[in-house]
Amino acid sequence: MGKIILTGDRPTGRLHVGHYVGSLRRRVELQNSGEFDKTFIMIADAQALTDNFDNPEKVRQNIIEVALDYLSAGLDPVKSTLFIQSQISELTELTFFYSNLVTVSRLQRNPTVKSEIKMRNFETSIPVGFFTYPISQAADITAFKATTVPAGEDQLPMIEQTREIVRKFNSIYDEVLVEPEALLPENEACMRLPGTDGKQKMSKSLGNCIYLSDSEKDVKQKVMSMYTDPTHIQVSDPGHLEGNSVFTYLDAFSKPEHFEEYLPDYHNLDELKEHYTRGGLGDMKVKKFLNNVLQEELAPIRARRAEFEKDIPAVYEMLKKGSDVARETAAQTLSEVKRAMQINYFDDAELIRAQAEKYSGIME
Repeated sequence: MGKIILTGDRPTGRLHVGHYVGSLRRRVELQNSGEFDKTFIMIADAQALTDNFDNPEKVRQNIIEVALDYLSAGLDPVKSTLFIQSQISELTELTFFYSNLVTVSRLQRNPTVKSEIKMRNFETSIPVGFFTYPISQAADITAFKATTVPAGEDQLPMIEQTREIVRKFNSIYDEVLVEPEALLPENEACMRLPGTDGKQKMSKSLGNCIYLSDSEKDVKQKVMSMYTDPTHIQVSDPGHLEGNSVFTYLDAFSKPEHFEEYLPDYHNLDELKEHYTRGGLGDMKVKKFLNNVLQEELAPIRARRAEFEKDIPAVYEMLKKGSDVARETAAQTLSEVKRAMQINYFDDAELIRAQAEKYSGIME
């Protein structure tokens, strides 16, 4: 069994720097590492529809946005299979079969589901499709026999649910499915980047995101208005790092070479933090440094996106080819699942032969 990656994003809007440091940047590194035999990257439009069922146009329009973000960040359709979830009908069938292996109470205990329900104010009006998302995600992962799922910390309960489904299926039927492992960001700050306003979650709806496709001007404007330390009024005041979004972003993005280039008074981030907490370092100076760091990271991404935007039909053709490859892979897994469940009636020559013998005896 080879090493296989499966990961993806919901097409509900452009991807932001939280997506980038949380998973996307790592996907590109893993894709280019040569350590994995296959990499599947899914645009999860079917999942996006579970809480956008009344606004399919939002999902429809954002397929291309996510695809462009993928390509501009460095995902390569030659090395990775990029596909659209809804085009793989086998995933729906696997979800249906797996639903018999999971109880309602187990879904209710899933902390990610609980927090998402609260955030969307679903309360008792939870769409069934949204509620059972952990099951459909298990179908997504197992259809491609993924061994590794790069994800943020908030996705760990989902991946554990998948592991439970795999273990239960394999124990009841046959050793068909592969139990995946989560791959978290190595940098703790990357696990969940806060919004520019200091809110814990970066969210499109809260308007506190820096997008990968933002212009140089927009990035600078957002950085300069970022939440820092409300008690740090005078430059001479000691500053606090906890809850300070600017320093969290520096934890996620800055490298020692950035200091040599943009802030030579300091050798590394630790020295900058020490000066800030001691007092005597203004927020604007730190923000200007962060802006330089982000601009360096995002400039090549913007440039690549501009090139891909020149040929949108080619991007859709790439997604179609990827979806064809993904469907072929998922169909093979579904065939193995049906065989294990013994519901592959027309392919089961032994079943047909045995029943033919049974009834031929009755006829005689």
